[in-house]
Amino acid sequence: MPAARDGRDGRDGQASEEAARPGWQARLALGFERRGASSALVQREHCGPLRVQKALYPEGPDVCHAILLHPPGGIAGGDSLEISVNVGAGARALLTTPGAGKWYRAGGRQARQSLRVRVGEGGVVEYLPQETIVFDGAEAQMQTHIELAAGALFCGWEILCLGRTASGERFSHGRLELATRIEKQGQPLWLERGRLLGGSSWLQAAPGLAGFPVSASLLLAGRAVAPEWLAACRALPVADGLLTGVTALPELLVARCLAPGAEAARRWLSEVWQQLRPLALGKAAVLPRIWNT
Repeated sequence: MPAARDGRDGRDGQASEEAARPGWQARLALGFERRGASSALVQREHCGPLRVQKALYPEGPDVCHAILLHPPGGIAGGDSLEISVNVGAGARALLTTPGAGKWYRAGGRQARQSLRVRVGEGGVVEYLPQETIVFDGAEAQMQTHIELAAGALFCGWEILCLGRTASGERFSHGRLELATRIEKQGQPLWLERGRLLGGSSWLQAAPGLAGFPVSASLLLAGRAVAPEWLAACRALPVADGLLTGVTALPELLVARCLAPGAEAARRWLSEVWQQLRPLALGKAAVLPRIWNT
């Protein structure tokens, strides 16, 4: 009789198959311009599975909404996604996603996503993707670079869920590398780098993630933080089980939370954004319709 194959052989075979799969190489370039009373989507170039189907105006012509689509539904080992956004002087754009982003088990190969945003004088960009789920065994690299001209503003958030918590999965192995840079007129406002290793004691340590599977941050950059902005954010109710904090730095507001689940983190960040938008961006908060589907 042939010898029985153990579980390790099966895993090794599956890993070999994944390592042989060619990764997606995708790019998306978007451009927005101010045209009279409207912010227009004037550039929409793509290569590979990244798309924006059309410009949306749920709150009138002043702000152009765009939904970033990634048809494969997740990022696997060997994939590389590059997104560039150029917003001209005085234009306003809000970008979001139709659902949670997913980073799959890597099969020994790193996956990468880069986001580069340039905002012209007096322009505004809001980048509000839904949560990112990092599967156990993912090898992920996420890079974000924001360049602001004089008078430009950026408001963006990131919600990271380590493991598929709904099914009890934890981030026991793998790696997530993060790098975020925000600069105004060539001068840095925010530099942050991080490396999260699956199974690391830092994920449980109090100075680290304190055992929470979800971490989330909102950054508002480009303008001095008024005391009333901080007061409004800090006065928001905080659900049981969340740890939150809001801090002011030179021309930067940082709101962070640790949460037991992505939904609770997204709800709190959304409330922070709804407080800040009329105060800092001069617009009533209009939730993207895709969030309700």
